[in-house]
Amino acid sequence: MKILYTRDRIAARVTEMGAEITEFYRGCDLTVVALMTGGLYFAADLTRAIKLSSLKLDSVAIASYQDDRSSEKLNFRSHLKLDPTGRDILIVDEVLDTGITLRGVRDFLLAHGANRVRSAVMVEKDILRPKRGLESADWVGFYTGPHYLVGYGLDSEELYRNLPYIATLDN
Repeated sequence: MKILYTRDRIAARVTEMGAEITEFYRGCDLTVVALMTGGLYFAADLTRAIKLSSLKLDSVAIASYQDDRSSEKLNFRSHLKLDPTGRDILIVDEVLDTGITLRGVRDFLLAHGANRVRSAVMVEKDILRPKRGLESADWVGFYTGPHYLVGYGLDSEELYRNLPYIATLDN
């Protein structure tokens, strides 16, 4: 295991992102939607760094799977408590990999009446994404290569999520 981003570096970047997002949404009511389970750690830290008194927090649990045609599908395991209609929503997740989950959630929220939907991720992998995936997040903590990452919400078979840093399991 090789540490890529330390606890201190993550904390500093989250603070910077929180300031940027605060400025962008100043004067607006913002709803943050955390993608569970991986986005939990980042969403908790980021929402504390966003200095808006009107911020609301919700979450959704999603799993992706391959169907019979090898097409990735999304399975909503839990749903929003808040109605997205008319809301400015910031989707928060730990990583942008294929972009299929983020795009699927964004499209779902827009189809259900959200006003504006943007995204923030802790790590965006510099890889070629499928056409049906979200190309890039609006706010990104760090850019990295196609490493297999763990820590700060990122897991390997549900292990390592609780590490306070982000590391690679690549050799």
